[in-house]
Amino acid sequence: MLLKQKRKKIMLCCFILIGIHASFSQQVNYFSAKQAIEFAMKNATEVKNALLDIQIQQQTNREFTAIAMPQMNASVNGTHYFDIPVTTLPDFISPSVYNVLVNNGVRDGSGNPIRFPNNGFGSVPAKFGTAWTASGGVDVSQILFDGQVFIGLKARSAALKLARQNAEVTKEQIKVNVYKLYYQLVVGKKQAATIDANIERFEKLFADTKEIFKNGFAERLDVDKVEVQLNNLKTEKEKINNQLEIGNAALKFLINLPQKDTLMLTDALPENEMDMMKINDSFDIKNRKEYQQLSTALKLNHYNIKRFQLSKFPTLAAFGSYSKNAQRNDFTFFDKGEWFSTSLVGIKLSVPLFDGNARNSRIQKAKYELAKTKNTMERLQQGIEFEVSNSKLKIESALTTLENQKRNTVLAEKVYASTKLKYEQGLGSNMEIYNAQTELKVAQNNYYGALYDAILAKIDFLKATGTL
Repeated sequence: MLLKQKRKKIMLCCFILIGIHASFSQQVNYFSAKQAIEFAMKNATEVKNALLDIQIQQQTNREFTAIAMPQMNASVNGTHYFDIPVTTLPDFISPSVYNVLVNNGVRDGSGNPIRFPNNGFGSVPAKFGTAWTASGGVDVSQILFDGQVFIGLKARSAALKLARQNAEVTKEQIKVNVYKLYYQLVVGKKQAATIDANIERFEKLFADTKEIFKNGFAERLDVDKVEVQLNNLKTEKEKINNQLEIGNAALKFLINLPQKDTLMLTDALPENEMDMMKINDSFDIKNRKEYQQLSTALKLNHYNIKRFQLSKFPTLAAFGSYSKNAQRNDFTFFDKGEWFSTSLVGIKLSVPLFDGNARNSRIQKAKYELAKTKNTMERLQQGIEFEVSNSKLKIESALTTLENQKRNTVLAEKVYASTKLKYEQGLGSNMEIYNAQTELKVAQNNYYGALYDAILAKIDFLKATGTL
């Protein structure tokens, strides 16, 4: 028994420690829509990668700048020959000897005058060099003129600007998604609260109907109908709660908040803001980040064409070299001995003559890319104009629908209250209050649906005009 009690105490302590650890590892975050966006701008993976692309472009610019800087390289070389290379040389000694013999009339053993051989004197193998050689030196080069490098240096700022604009487009898209998902959850919470109120009404109605049934003033069918409606409301509440949990998890995933943490939304429905919302008929297309992005891409296309055009021009570079070398029969380079210097400077002019029309093909391809970008910009401009016009119509329609649904909800609440009062006074039927409750629920759902549509229309309009 004592052993069992000890085990129980140990397990209890373990569960307590696990609970304490879980409570410290989880965090509760209270976010408004603006705070959720700020969190996403710092933590969303897509934003992080877009910011890394900016840093990558910065390093690419530095890499390209380095091409225009002086290039300096040092080298050290040591060689040992196990067999010194042999070079075959013409026999230059025998002709001198024969020349003396011929000039002095010397005869051979047969008494014939000595003459130059008809086949020549052949060659003599000779070894040149030493077993050990060493050298060390520095080479320097500097581009003086290269059209492609010149254009590349001019395009650095545009390339970096494009990377930053890509990041802004990514941020804006995430902002749109966060706003839409955030207010979808806010509307869902409001709908859940409305269902709770309806459940509370029907629970009271269910209790009243059962009491009336006990007193013999209602049928069992009336009780069952109210109970069915009550169960339907509870089922609907469960579905909405599940949808809210899924939406909450999706929002945490979108802003890159750990799923184990708790996310609480603090913003309420912006009903008054929707009523006061004004539509500005004028907009500047240059405010759209996608348009800014394509404008920069167009500029880079022009640079690309110039880069390939200037590749037809000659390039000019200066170079210099200084080195020391030594030769030894033994490895005595660190002892006394002579090191021989070599130094030079020069200029190299490279003139492109013919490359099989590869440069012309690259120029033409760059021009086609430019034409594609222009077509994309034209299509984007048409799309933006359509988005602005369409979003205006959606806002006007959404506000009209919202106002109508708001009035319907107020009327449905009045009808339900009057019908309930009549039912309680014994002047109305169970079916009347059932229908009134159904109409109220429909009006409430329509109202919140219209409100969310108005919020979406506003977000789409702000995005379309580049003012989100």
